[in-house]
Amino acid sequence: MKNTFKDIIKPILVLTCICLVVTGLLAYVNTVTAPIIEKAELDKSQQAMSEVLPEADSFTAVDINKLSDIPEEVSEIHKADNGAGYVFILITKGYGGDMKIACGINSDGTVEACTTLSHSETSGLGSKTAEDPYKSQYTGKSADTLNEVEAITGATISSNAYMSAIENGFKAYEIVKEAE
Repeated sequence: MKNTFKDIIKPILVLTCICLVVTGLLAYVNTVTAPIIEKAELDKSQQAMSEVLPEADSFTAVDINKLSDIPEEVSEIHKADNGAGYVFILITKGYGGDMKIACGINSDGTVEACTTLSHSETSGLGSKTAEDPYKSQYTGKSADTLNEVEAITGATISSNAYMSAIENGFKAYEIVKEAE
């Protein structure tokens, strides 16, 4: 019985104290870094929106909850304040996981540009959807001419997922235009 405290209770108390200290430190680090990470993500998002719709001077977020039949792949819609068009943030399932894409659609209903914000596609194959010349094929395309985009050989699933996301962007574009 003498060894009960030394062999069982003391190690449990020491480990509990270590866990409490580490948890406290992690919580503190999180409170310090969370605003910095949030600002970096906002800056990246703003930069991507300016990249895919450069004619826009500023953007206003559209409340997609007030719109009906918005495809579930559309996570955000931003309207250019000067009427240049819309930026759609689209999330689709590729071969390697989720692909997050920003697509700028001009007020005339054609794609200004697309960019991939994040993906986990296979390096050298599906990852080519995030690069030129693939993504630049969408520039100037409308919903009717989208089928002219050529898939990447060996990365059909990724290419089809990317195209599906842009198609959903066009569907959302039509819904937003009707709601104006």
